[in-house]
Amino acid sequence: MRMSNCATMARNETWSGRAATEPYEAGWASEAVIFLRALGEPVGGQGRAWVEISPDGMHWVPEGAEFPLPDAKDGIGHARVTNFGCWLRLVAELPEGAQMTVLVTMHLKS
Repeated sequence: MRMSNCATMARNETWSGRAATEPYEAGWASEAVIFLRALGEPVGGQGRAWVEISPDGMHWVPEGAEFPLPDAKDGIGHARVTNFGCWLRLVAELPEGAQMTVLVTMHLKS
């Protein structure tokens, strides 16, 4: 029987500059979809987000999945990843002076 889990990685956090979710240990899963939703109207321009993987939850490298941040309230961006080892997180970079309040969830399946 397949298992699934939905984890909230960031809720009602205002991001600016470079921001990242807390690390999430997902070694039991074989695939993940990470969603980022803009909870309010983004201010100051659109940035980008990407998935990072880690062998230990402390040292990070880009996984390769990347997407533009939403440019409107309730806009959603997402990334799909597989073969990621154990640790995952989402990182975003916004232009100087820009900010966005986000909800980030990770949906995992084994």
